[in-house]
Amino acid sequence: MSQMHQPAALSTCPSCEEPLESGDLFCGACGYDLSAIPTPPSDRPTLAINGLPPGPAPAPAPAEWPVAPEVDSSDVPAPTHRSADLPGTDSRGGDLEASGQVSAEPQVSAEPDEYPLPAPAAPASESPTPTLPTGTKLCVACRAGHVAPDGYCENCGHAQPRERDHMEQELQAVAAVSDRGLRHHRNEDAFAISSATLPDGSPAVIAIVCDGVSSATRPDEASMAASRAADASLQDALPRGTHPQQAMHDAIIAAAEAVNSLAAEPDSAREHSPHQNAPACTLVGAVVAAGLLVIGWVGDSRAYWIPVDRTGPTARLTEDDSWAAQMVAAGLMNEAEAYADERAHAITGWLGADAYELEPHTASFKPDRPGVVVVCTDGLWNYAEAAEDMARAVPADAALRPLHSAQVLVGHALDGGGHDNVTVAIVPFPAPPQGAGSA
Repeated sequence: MSQMHQPAALSTCPSCEEPLESGDLFCGACGYDLSAIPTPPSDRPTLAINGLPPGPAPAPAPAEWPVAPEVDSSDVPAPTHRSADLPGTDSRGGDLEASGQVSAEPQVSAEPDEYPLPAPAAPASESPTPTLPTGTKLCVACRAGHVAPDGYCENCGHAQPRERDHMEQELQAVAAVSDRGLRHHRNEDAFAISSATLPDGSPAVIAIVCDGVSSATRPDEASMAASRAADASLQDALPRGTHPQQAMHDAIIAAAEAVNSLAAEPDSAREHSPHQNAPACTLVGAVVAAGLLVIGWVGDSRAYWIPVDRTGPTARLTEDDSWAAQMVAAGLMNEAEAYADERAHAITGWLGADAYELEPHTASFKPDRPGVVVVCTDGLWNYAEAAEDMARAVPADAALRPLHSAQVLVGHALDGGGHDNVTVAIVPFPAPPQGAGSA
């Protein structure tokens, strides 16, 4: 026969927790209707779904149930309550409104799950740029520090680019570019380009290129002084009708005197620096005037002739004052052997107080076709030594765009390694009439 399920007797009142007697239908202390309590299920799971052993379920917090109305008979079931009739809490633990709807204003718990990050600080207003004294330079690196007389930033210590690290100049019919190169810490080359007018009104174009001797003291000052002195001498002599070749010779003498003057120093200076020697440099110059091309030089800086049509022969117009050139001239070595020697670039002629007897070299040429003269230091011709190599490096439109061609040649040397300072001037031949600019 089947058995009816008997409800388990309660030991305490669910409302006031007073002890109960077996068979009580109402609590003797508060009158709670014990028949309204549902019978607990007899079955319990033997395995927990979270993998933990089964245990007693946690006792729920007592809910604030409304008191059931009294009825006349105990067999009348208790009234049914809807969920909206009971107070509840939202997901943050706050009370819901009586209507059962969540409040429109979010309820903030007393202890948030995460600590909020501090609000970002308001950006500080940019400080105005300080007013600097006239002539003061700002650092190119930090844009805040002043540049000291020694060329370094007083704020970050960054070395500033120097004016001579890269120089470019273009006139109507001549252009020049000089660059420090990739290995030297300063540019010891210098150039001067200008124009003059001959007594008959025809133009004369001047280009002077100088290379400071690195083993000498203050080579950068020597090259600058020599280039300026030679240019000034030519601008003075040519308008007076001096023959261009004689004017070039006199210009080299003037340049040598300017470099020699740099060696003058107090005896006390030599006492503190006994191993210093006199400043020194090389020089090469070109003058295009009256259908003539005049070249002058001392040292190993060079001049090349490159015809515009490239059908005529190219030529090197200078002979080096160097150990290698002397070996070739004496028949002791061929040119390839001499210039492969480690002593090849030791110069035997230069401008400076320590120089041997000064012997300016000058030569005049009368080209039969248009062309350009490349006047350069060994920082370029080391990468295009033969005349044919130089011709291949010179752009085809060099006579029309001398500045661009000089830039290209400097780039050629830098691409080759840039081991030395690089300076080149491009002089078209013949000189264009006065007032005709380059294309």
